Amino acid sequence: LAAGGANAINMYVDRDIDAVMNRTKGRPLVTGAVTPRAALMFAVAIEVVAFAWLWVLVNPLSAVLGLSACLFYVFVYTLWLKRSSRQNIVIGGAAGAVPVLIGWSAVTDSVSETFGWAPVTLFALMFFWTPPHFWALAIKYKDDYEAADVPMLPVVASYRETTNNILIYTLLVVACSFGFGAAAGLGALYWVSAGALGAVFTWMSVQVRRTESPATAMKLFTFSITYVTLLFGVMAADVLLRQGW
Repeated sequence: LAAGGANAINMYVDRDIDAVMNRTKGRPLVTGAVTPRAALMFAVAIEVVAFAWLWVLVNPLSAVLGLSACLFYVFVYTLWLKRSSRQNIVIGGAAGAVPVLIGWSAVTDSVSETFGWAPVTLFALMFFWTPPHFWALAIKYKDDYEAADVPMLPVVASYRETTNNILIYTLLVVACSFGFGAAAGLGALYWVSAGALGAVFTWMSVQVRRTESPATAMKLFTFSITYVTLLFGVMAADVLLRQGW
């Protein structure tokens, strides 16, 4: 609900540029299926429900973190950085990394544990994962962002500079995956899997850099989703196996 509210507000604010881009011109505010007023009311309503739900049924810390992620996404990324800075998705990606802290706080109900080494390292992993994930998509839709005057990195930088940054951030993701394994005391299953997944992620980033192909960039975009899904799955599997489940 919290993420959905933030996304709906984003669509409300960006309905002008969504109408310009082929990737987003089918969104309900662009087509007129939903009015701007109705969309904003819906967005605020589910944000309120999300905050109340977390506050009452989980804990206040989780509720505050959820609200802070929404406010950061809307005011820092959507309203400020998206249309003004090439670092938009880098800084704005912090909002997408907050859910791991929400999950940690939901379990521990502790500020110190929520901001300990393991969850902060996991936050960093998701923070660094966002740029290569999104820049790969932006390579494919470079013309869309250029037409909408949105300074995504592939629009304002050369292909080589963009893919150099993709590779650098991918290596940071892999380093954070190892850092999390150490901080959380995970076992062999996680370490082997993190190494294998990181190797594939890195290899695909190198391939995007070498080929200068939007199709190859989209393969990296797709794999980046698979990467984070499998990595989180392995985290859980490693713990369960070592607990004898």
